[in-house]
Amino acid sequence: MSATTPSKRATDQVREAVDTVAGVAGEVTARLPDAANTTRDAFEEANRLVRSGSDETLRIVAAASIGFAAGLFLGGAPRILVLAALLPAGLVGTALMDRGGVEVTRPTKVR
Repeated sequence: MSATTPSKRATDQVREAVDTVAGVAGEVTARLPDAANTTRDAFEEANRLVRSGSDETLRIVAAASIGFAAGLFLGGAPRILVLAALLPAGLVGTALMDRGGVEVTRPTKVR
């Protein structure tokens, strides 16, 4: 009977672990819609701020984003972090392209 006792304990421990995982999975599933709504709201707010920013401010944000991503890349950070650091530059770049009023200035010759 001593041989069944350890196997019974192992079975009970596995059952408890499965119950714990199932409970946590249920909690995560219940919170996913709230997390998705919060993420969507944050993205919409960021997009609104970018659309209302001045061109100069947006260029500074884009440059900072690209510089930060380059530093992460040169420092050996995982690629996903480098791509995440480039997201603001992409958002700003699309906002600047949507504005369409990009002026190209050429240096004037001094006589």
